[in-house]
Amino acid sequence: MIDRMSTELTSDAPTFSSRRAWLATAVLSASLLVIVMDMTILNVALPAMSADLEPSADQVLWIVDVYSLVLAGLLVPAAALADRWGRKRLLIAGYAIFGAASLLVLAADSAIDVIGIRALLGIGGALIMPTTLSTIRILFSDARERARALAVWASIAGLGAAIGPLIGGFLVEHFSWQSAFLVNVPLMALAVIAAAFLIPESRSADPGVWDWLGIVLSFTGITLVMWSVKHFGAESSLLVPGGWAAMIGGAALLYLFVRRSLRQERPMLDFGLFRSRVFTGGIAGALGSMFAMAAALLLLAQWLQAVEGSSPIRAGVELIPLAITAAIASLAAPALSEWIGPRAVMAGGIATAGIGMILVFLVPGELHYASVVVSLCLVGFGMGSLAIGSALIMSGSPENRAGNAAAMEETSYELGSVVGVALLGSIAAVLYRGQLADSEQLAALDPQVGEAVRESIGSAAAVSQDLGLPGLAQETGAAFTESMQVTNLIGGLIMLAVAATVFFVIPRGTRLDAKIDDELV
Repeated sequence: MIDRMSTELTSDAPTFSSRRAWLATAVLSASLLVIVMDMTILNVALPAMSADLEPSADQVLWIVDVYSLVLAGLLVPAAALADRWGRKRLLIAGYAIFGAASLLVLAADSAIDVIGIRALLGIGGALIMPTTLSTIRILFSDARERARALAVWASIAGLGAAIGPLIGGFLVEHFSWQSAFLVNVPLMALAVIAAAFLIPESRSADPGVWDWLGIVLSFTGITLVMWSVKHFGAESSLLVPGGWAAMIGGAALLYLFVRRSLRQERPMLDFGLFRSRVFTGGIAGALGSMFAMAAALLLLAQWLQAVEGSSPIRAGVELIPLAITAAIASLAAPALSEWIGPRAVMAGGIATAGIGMILVFLVPGELHYASVVVSLCLVGFGMGSLAIGSALIMSGSPENRAGNAAAMEETSYELGSVVGVALLGSIAAVLYRGQLADSEQLAALDPQVGEAVRESIGSAAAVSQDLGLPGLAQETGAAFTESMQVTNLIGGLIMLAVAATVFFVIPRGTRLDAKIDDELV
């Protein structure tokens, strides 16, 4: 199968020039940088926003969660729409929605308004994220060059996660929490202009049927499953009837969607892609890695601020070694894959990240930032190797299923992150509370205050400072540190299992320029 590109991706279309393909990749990567940066900026802007709008606890959760719920639910229909309507058109629409939603923050004067804005941002993100991947898939006919482009794409995403808190902290400190949203407006305006001139229009020659019932089943099913997992995590308990009702209902709807798709001759989402072991191995690596790493990185960010006493901006700086290592590994991964093979690079990188997480548990004595820098770098190396996973996922699918492959990859990242944070985060919360079960200092506090301390390390740090109780800060800090170390151990062992799975699922001898199986074309 030869990768060609024009308005319809017909076989007699001219090949797109390498120079313009790389310029288009730069636009796609820069727009992804803004999306990822915005996701991390919210964490810094949330305290100031809460002080201004005074949202309830439930509203805070919705402000944080509604973005990922909407985004995850719309990834499948957005990818199908891009394949049918045109990827460039959908990207520009996504940029416009994201920029307009960010501008609406000027009129927001309640938590409900911010929840609505975050939902609109989720719609824009869903139109952008999988479409950047599928567009890169068809921009490059050479698989090695495509792998390098995806490596740039992945390294830029990692950079966004690192600089988001720095930019957010600066904006919130010197301006207002609204500025954390408004920074997206000029960037999205530039993205619209650049996309109009540099990104070619493309669509699938065989996009499959437009299935309204399938869209309803997939959107509702994914949203219910994501909401249930987040609900379990928020409650730090599995004994939540509403969560189980949503989980069972969502799983049933997704089962019906998968069964419906398998019975269709030209499905909207082609699950036949999983016949490719290369594609399956890439998805397994993305899903499993995010499941294991997301909670560990979230706990580490909390530990730096609540236990080590770092400000949000300083915590962002302290996480830079992770981003730098990930960027370097992403850019080096394609060349390394040509030497030892992509299977070894991806599995080895994931295993290296697992070892880095386990080292956090094995550090002797008291844990300090200096003792986790090596672990951060090893985890960054593993994150960088996932760029090869993207290359395998996109190369392991036919061109006319690029949107399907992109939607499945992005869904894997989202689902893995949410489930990992909920389950491993809950384990960390249980361990933290268990360490404080017999605390005499907590017993001497007002019951309501004591319960807040047991709920989160952030509350514990605030209470310790307000009441002038350094002993309580030391005790809760030690409890949280131990819970984080044990959670890193669990996550690290999971990463090693994921690495082994990837190594055995992806066939020996797989190369980045391997031809797609005829049965998938």
